[in-house]
Amino acid sequence: MKKIAVVFASAGLMALAACGEKPANETANASNAVVENVVENAANAADNAANAANVAENAANAAGNAANAM
Repeated sequence: MKKIAVVFASAGLMALAACGEKPANETANASNAVVENVVENAANAADNAANAANVAENAANAAGNAANAM
């Protein structure tokens, strides 16, 4: 009977240990997702700035072309 109690106790403790690890992994995954989002947002902001610079350059070229056409 003592052996059965030890088996159940160890199984219960292992189940608790497994449950304790899962939220830590989920927290780590969530943190990684946040970091990835920040990096991706920074890259997107850089792309947007480059696109805005291209739009300004295109507008300047269009103005120059219009002036040359006169």
